[in-house]
Parts: sequence; C-alpha cells; structure tokens
Amino acid sequence: MAKIGYIGLGIMGAAMARNLMKAGHELVVHNRSRVIVDALAAEGAVAARSPAEVARQVEFVCTNLPDSPDVEQVVLGPDGILEGAQSGTVFIDNSTIKPETARMLAGRLAEKDVHALDAPVSGGDVGARDGTLTIMVGGPQEAFDRSVPLFEATGKAWVLVGDSGGGQIAKVCNQIIVGAQMASLAEALITAQKSGVDPQRVVEAIKGGAAQMWTLDVKPPRLFAGNRGPGFKAYMQHKDLGIVLDTARTYGVPLPVSSVIHQLYTAMLEQGNREQDNSAIVSVYESLARISLDEPDRQ
Repeated sequence: MAKIGYIGLGIMGAAMARNLMKAGHELVVHNRSRVIVDALAAEGAVAARSPAEVARQVEFVCTNLPDSPDVEQVVLGPDGILEGAQSGTVFIDNSTIKPETARMLAGRLAEKDVHALDAPVSGGDVGARDGTLTIMVGGPQEAFDRSVPLFEATGKAWVLVGDSGGGQIAKVCNQIIVGAQMASLAEALITAQKSGVDPQRVVEAIKGGAAQMWTLDVKPPRLFAGNRGPGFKAYMQHKDLGIVLDTARTYGVPLPVSSVIHQLYTAMLEQGNREQDNSAIVSVYESLARISLDEPDRQ
C-alpha cells in the first residue's frame, strides 16, 4: 500500500481521499478549511499544515482544486509541493485546469525529478463517493503504471490519453458534451412542462431510446424532487466551459454551441445560483419561458 498526500478536500476531493483510505492506503491531507482535515484525521489520516509538509511525507501527492491559479499556487508557491517533493515522487492533479498550465507544471516538476500526471475526473459527487469515476490521464507511462492502484481505489475506468496535458484535453472534450447535455435536458424538461405534458413521464418515455444518457438517468429525479444543490456546482461548470473556449481559441477550433451554453451559465450565475448543481441551468429556461418545473404555466 502507498503513502499518499491529498490536497483539496471539497465535495470531490474528500470523497476520493476517503476511498483511498478505504483501500488501505496511508493518507496525509491538507486543505484551506481545517474542518474537513480534522474530520479525516479522526478517520485515520495524518493532518499537514502546508502542501510542502504533505509532499515531504509521501510517494504520491494528489490535488483537487478549483482552477489553474490554485493548482499553480499549491505546486509552485511558498511552502508548495515543489518545495517538499522528493526525487521520484508522482504528482497527480485531479483538478480541471488549462492544458497549458498542466504542461507548464509538469516541466517545472520534472526539474526536480517529480513525475506529473494531469488526471481530471468525471462522474460527479456520486461517482466520487462510490469510487466509480472516469479518470482521464496525461503524462509518462511509467508514472501512470505506478499510479494504477490509486485509480483502482477511486475510479471505474482510467485511460492514459497521451503526454502531459492530454488528460486535460480529454476533460475539455468531456465538458463540451456535459454542457450540451445539461442545456438540452433543461430545454426538453421545459418544453414538456410548457406544453402541458408531465416532464417526469416524458423522461420515462425517452430514456430508453436514442436520447439515453447518464444525465437523463441521474439529474431529473433530483430536479423533480426540488433538489438543486450540488452535485457539481454551476460556477465550476461555467469555469470549465471557459477553459473549453480558451482551448478552442488556442487551437483555432470553432465551438459555437459551447459558446452559447457558456453564456447560459453566465446568466445562471447572474441569477445568484452559482452554488447550485450544473443541472439547475433549467432555472435560466424557467425565467425565459415564464414557467417552473413544479408549477403550472405562469403566463
């Protein structure tokens, strides 16, 4: 069993850290908020006061942080991972960040003989809790092979996509599709409601056909129950779509649909719903159509 550091213990990170412990790995943890650190310490993890302190004690150090600047700060900043990591350490970043940032960090870490894997995940809070995430990985084959026991503890599928940055490119592609699914789900539900047909029955009718997808299986029951809490927060979906569009500009890829969906999430954030689930993008359509999923037509 490995000695692993985990930094960034939000909804996803805390669940993944717990699954690593359940698999028998020894964990050293750090987070800006001490509440979750103390909770995990009570469950058997070792608490650390800085990323450098984590890195000094482990052979693998994982991060799960909100955005590119956060990862850059934790890796390269004062008391950062680079300061504490030993030769041969494997750095695994489960965050969703810009591919260019992942490549830059891999280069800086390589100067200290630290092997970097960008390894963003998909599967939401349910997948994180159940250990059924999909893990998209970029980096060297040897580091990937060494890390398989960690992937086994947290995921159901893991693929080495390519060199550094490849995992983040795969996540960009993933988020293009996820954003489209959330918007199309919202459009379908509001169309049914506005037309006077029960959206729940519509979902039951179509989910076994060509429209079948994970989103259609998982998200409608939460929305119909009035549960719009995360899940995957809307502001993170908005951030990820921003990375999608930045990457598209870098490589000259036209993404008109993703651009519109990004604007829909911008509207959702302006409504004050940034902390809601990404499926709650339906609220934007409710405003435009002047109807609610749980109310009759309000025209």
